[in-house]
Amino acid sequence: MKKFALAAMTGIAAGTIVTTQIAGPLLAQEADRSSVYEQLDLFGDIFERIRAQYVEEVDDKELIEAAINGMLTSLDPHSGYLSADDAADMRVQTRGEFGGLGIEVTQEEGFVKVVAPMDGTPADEAGIEAGDFITHVDGESVLGLMLDEAVDLMRGPVGSEIIITVVREGEPEPFDVTIVRDTIKLTAVRARLEGQTAVLRISTFNDQTYDNLQAGLRDAVEEAGGMDQINGVVVDLRNNPGGLLNQAILVSDAFLEKGEIVSTRGRQIVDGERYNATAGDLAEGKPLVVLINGGSASASEIVAGALQDHRRAIVVGTKSFGKGSVQTVMQLRGEGAMRLTTARYYTPSGRSIQALGVSPDIVVEQPRRAITEEAEEEARAPRTEADLRGSLDNDSLSEDEIRQIEEERAAADEAARLREEDYQLAYAIDILKGLNALAPVED
Repeated sequence: MKKFALAAMTGIAAGTIVTTQIAGPLLAQEADRSSVYEQLDLFGDIFERIRAQYVEEVDDKELIEAAINGMLTSLDPHSGYLSADDAADMRVQTRGEFGGLGIEVTQEEGFVKVVAPMDGTPADEAGIEAGDFITHVDGESVLGLMLDEAVDLMRGPVGSEIIITVVREGEPEPFDVTIVRDTIKLTAVRARLEGQTAVLRISTFNDQTYDNLQAGLRDAVEEAGGMDQINGVVVDLRNNPGGLLNQAILVSDAFLEKGEIVSTRGRQIVDGERYNATAGDLAEGKPLVVLINGGSASASEIVAGALQDHRRAIVVGTKSFGKGSVQTVMQLRGEGAMRLTTARYYTPSGRSIQALGVSPDIVVEQPRRAITEEAEEEARAPRTEADLRGSLDNDSLSEDEIRQIEEERAAADEAARLREEDYQLAYAIDILKGLNALAPVED
């Protein structure tokens, strides 16, 4: 009997433990749910009091949209609410044509910071630079405004004038820049030849980027007389603010034969994705140099990181922006949309670029040169023996040899001109020349 009683008591005790173990999490969930409902009730109370007691009548829709946007922007600088108009503008931008100034911006310490001006746009032509802070728009301070509100201030009819106040590192005082708004038509990739080097300037990652890249490289190779006449390719990603993830993957794949390009990791393990290269290299194994700077962000960093990790390219320039997160645009009722950060991306070696950026293999600053009379005097070619009156001619060279020397001299002069105009690009081209000079000669 005593044994039975002991067994019964043990069973009761075990039942209590099991009940506690099951009920504990359930009670915690219920408490969390209750807390959420209390907070939502609080939001409803505040909303009603604003409607009833605010000094001026408010638009209910605008008030709710502002609350939604505030909730999203409190998460990180890249999440936000898109009204129907903003969502439509975003869809147009990814197609490569939109109205505005032509700058990609983010928010830092309450001010609007320029990630990068877009090539050939009014902002680019007005001299706006990556890293500039915009403090005022037409005399109105942007401090304290949400990013979307500040962007709205910069929008306006094509042809209208806007004055933005800029704070720039190295400048003692803020200064005003006058810009005329225009329709921004982006050519995602511009290709050209610099000597024997194909230069691919990628300004954005929109729906056109990979197709532009493929066509541009093909045209440059044809102009050079075939891939055998090309010593390498420079992929210029400077001041490229990013764009579509799938285009960054395609551009990376264009120069990789195999291996991982990028992986994304979300909150849940099942949300992770890995993207791998497929066989085929548009550059046919020719050396690559990738140019980056502080205006290279997001999709640009995916490309630079992938090519760097696979040792397919030498990365030259300065550290990139450091945006290592992925945003998903989710359609909402009423034609609006929500831009939500849903994952971080990682380069093939497993590194996250978030807030760190891609560090170049070779750090090369772009010098700012002030053209003065002294600088112009220094730039003049020095006098040589051939410039001296009555100097002897060199009669040991044939006409073909003389012509070859003159062509080499012209190429050297062109390289010197490029160094004055774009030191980083000239450095990248010199690297490719050096690699080709060391390449083994085929029999």
